[in-house]
Amino acid sequence: MNKDQPTQLQLGLKNNWQQFSLLVLINSFVGGMVGLERTIIPSLAEVEFGLAAKTAILSFIIVFGITKASANYLMGKLADKWGRKKLLILGWLFGLPVPFLLMYAPTWNWIIIANIFLGLNQGFAWSSTVIMKIDLVGEKDRGLAMGINEFAGYLSVGILAFLTGWIATNYGLRPYPFFIGIGLAILGFLGSIFLIKDTHKHVKKESSDNQTPLLKHIFKDTTFRNPNLASVSQAGLVNNLNDGMVWGLLPMFLLTKDFNLEQIGVVAAVYPAIWGIGQLFTGKMADHYSKKRLLFWGMLLQAVALVALIFSPFYWTDIVIAALLGWGTAMVYPTFLAAIADNTHPSQRAESIGIFRLWRDLGYAIGALLTGIIADSFGLGGAMGTIAGLTFLSAVIIHLRMEV
Repeated sequence: MNKDQPTQLQLGLKNNWQQFSLLVLINSFVGGMVGLERTIIPSLAEVEFGLAAKTAILSFIIVFGITKASANYLMGKLADKWGRKKLLILGWLFGLPVPFLLMYAPTWNWIIIANIFLGLNQGFAWSSTVIMKIDLVGEKDRGLAMGINEFAGYLSVGILAFLTGWIATNYGLRPYPFFIGIGLAILGFLGSIFLIKDTHKHVKKESSDNQTPLLKHIFKDTTFRNPNLASVSQAGLVNNLNDGMVWGLLPMFLLTKDFNLEQIGVVAAVYPAIWGIGQLFTGKMADHYSKKRLLFWGMLLQAVALVALIFSPFYWTDIVIAALLGWGTAMVYPTFLAAIADNTHPSQRAESIGIFRLWRDLGYAIGALLTGIIADSFGLGGAMGTIAGLTFLSAVIIHLRMEV
């Protein structure tokens, strides 16, 4: 029996396709939990809670971003001590109350509390599925694995954004759009307990053959000292900064064009849907082409699309631009994670990814706060233009500093 053990455990997508597929399914449920809010919450803030200031409306994204970023960091620190599976289950425990809080919130503070739980759910559960997939596949198909993972998550975001917008248009803002979330939370929680296996043995196997040098100080190297890791971290922050802006301000901006909730739901859904589907292709591209080029052109395309949204005169042009924004994000998202994994030793990978995801998801909070302040002072167009400029600057940093 001991003789057979070394040959039984193998890295690679084909060798671990069953567990990999289950993790993809679980991550689609994780993404769906965010999709519950994409179309509805900004309208809910204005219609049911009477919030007018953009900073106040975007407070739910600020809280979500800070909480998710903190959970990402904790997950990276605890992954090797507690095990990935335990943290995945913990993430779903935090997700269970979310749809109920959103359905029955009597005040805006309950929406804030719901987003604390949602941030914890996303930070622990999504990070766990990311790291476990990287553990399973090894070096060869890392980009493809991340593409499939993010495809499942963000396609679900798009589908739920559309469905909740359609349900809200036909049946009201509450409670019916959030019923789907109850099913997602229960399935994710039970599936994580009974179907998912931990991947610590896969980490040990890869570590024995890996020649990547250890980082001297993981936090500092991932944040600013290592040119490749630091370039990815700043781009991740800016990417989610503009995504937080799109999440919170785009529905309000489209309302100024007299779009109804169903139309807003379509535009809001196209962006994450293309983002999700596109990663099936861009993830594989990250295994074969320059990660630096994919990141540069992806961030640049996002900047151009954000500017175009400001001046788009028609509903159909907004849909096309939302698709281009989604494709730009698809170019960078799996590439971020593959680049971090390429530049870290397996024994430090979980912590480095946690640090990257800390900075990346702080972008939600920074973006929501920044764009809320700018929108209140200079209007929605001014906020979108500022974020487009920062996204362009991020592309320039990648071009100048990243090595490969």
